[in-house]
Amino acid sequence: MTYSQSFPLRLPLALVLLILPSAGIELALQLADWGLIGTPRWRGLAYQFGAFWPGLLSGWRPNYTVQPEVMFFSYAFLHGGLVHLIVNMIALVSLGGAVIAQVGQWRFLLIYAVSAVLGGAAFAILSASGFQPMVGASGSLFGLAGALVVWGVVITLHQRAGIWTTIVAIAWPVGLLTVLNIVMYVGTDGAVAWETHLGGFLAGAVVALFMSPRAE
Repeated sequence: MTYSQSFPLRLPLALVLLILPSAGIELALQLADWGLIGTPRWRGLAYQFGAFWPGLLSGWRPNYTVQPEVMFFSYAFLHGGLVHLIVNMIALVSLGGAVIAQVGQWRFLLIYAVSAVLGGAAFAILSASGFQPMVGASGSLFGLAGALVVWGVVITLHQRAGIWTTIVAIAWPVGLLTVLNIVMYVGTDGAVAWETHLGGFLAGAVVALFMSPRAE
């Protein structure tokens, strides 16, 4: 399957398993924000227990024993609101479907997980403030884009395709995330974790080098 083909309306199981918890958590937090269930404190508690806090890697006392390890994954299932969630899930369906078409669902999940972990690590290392939490799936999404860029080059070289084919294969995942980044930058008043994006992109690109995409 080439990148330009449409994906079926029926989502792969791997995508469903990522979308449902993210959407379910944000829906519950939205209802709590609106006073329809629970308490508005739920969002703060969710971030307190599940967001990525760099300070937990430098001496902060965790809320539970394994929080410094769990947060490398849990932050990717939390979002800063409905707009944040919707934008990320649109990117996940598009980029995730393309990655699954190339290497299957298990290796897609591997890229997604490694990109989340190294995206968090990059945030911890590069972020100027250890007092602000980081949430969102964008580190993993940039990892998917990094993988697609690498495979775009590999496939076009294998097929000895022209320069424009190579440009398109590289530009569409990068272009999609660029647009979504702009939307998120405007929607969050500049609160975009570029450190996580960089770490995730590099992680996905490196992992992709060890996988053979389908050159169909």
